Formats: sequence, C-alpha cells, structure tokens
Amino acid sequence: MGVWQLLLVGLVMLLGLFGVLVPGVPGRWLVWAAMLWWALHEQSGLAWVLLVGATALLLVDQVVVWLLPPRRIRGVGITRRMIAWAGAGALVGFVLIPVVGAVPGFIGGVYGSERRRLGGHGPAAASTKNVMRAVGTSVLVELFACLLVVGAWLGAVIWG
Repeated sequence: MGVWQLLLVGLVMLLGLFGVLVPGVPGRWLVWAAMLWWALHEQSGLAWVLLVGATALLLVDQVVVWLLPPRRIRGVGITRRMIAWAGAGALVGFVLIPVVGAVPGFIGGVYGSERRRLGGHGPAAASTKNVMRAVGTSVLVELFACLLVVGAWLGAVIWG
C-alpha cells in the first residue's frame, strides 16, 4: 500500500475519531470503513486479523452504548468547546499513556473546559460530574473503542 493511501486511511480514521464527538456523525463506522479499506489493500494475515478484531470490538461497543442510559444533553450545558477540549484531552492522553490514557484525558478535557468557563475548582468539578453522568460515559466508551482500533492499525503500520 502506498504512502498516500496510508495517509488517506489515517485521515478517514481521524475523521471518524472526531465524528464520535459530534452527534449525528457515524464516527465508529468511519473508523471501521477505513480499517476495511486498509485490509482489502494490504491483504495480509495481520490485516485480516485486525479487521475481524475491529469488527468484533465495534459491534460490542455498539451494544454497550445501547445498554447505557440514554443521553440527557439538555440542561447540562454541553458546548462545542467542551466537546473539543474533551476530544483533545482523550487524544493527548491516548498518546502519552497508550490506550488507558484516553479515559483520564477525556475527563481532564471536560474539567479543563469547565474550569476555564466557570473559573474555580469546585464549580468545575461539579459540572464535570454532571457532564460525565449525562453523556460522558457513552461518548467515552465509543471513543475508547475507536481509539483501540486506530491504535492497533497504527501499530500494524509502524511495526508490522
């Protein structure tokens, strides 16, 4: 697979990661479609194993998100800026502490956004708890699954 195609696959995966954070965008399916595209062009044993693993993981993720309580966005005060901070925090956390760093990074991003908006630790911590109860868990589960798929793909491209 050429460098340009790898960059396009990576770009679609990145778009999928951002799509997880934006309601209405099928982020997990963009990540899966990029993995499928890569596997069809790579056609190696590792590529097929990763595609099957990604498919299974994202299907389990879909079921888990359905089983979580419904999102209660109204009245919590979620803004686009908060979503951007949370997503950036998850990505930074994922890079700094591979895989498990996404969770504290996501929560830290929400807290950072609220700290900036509200000005103090107490109100920011209370608001972060409310946000995590309302929508954070389902978004975090979906984002974590997609980050695992992207991380596996990156590992296969770099070391495979």
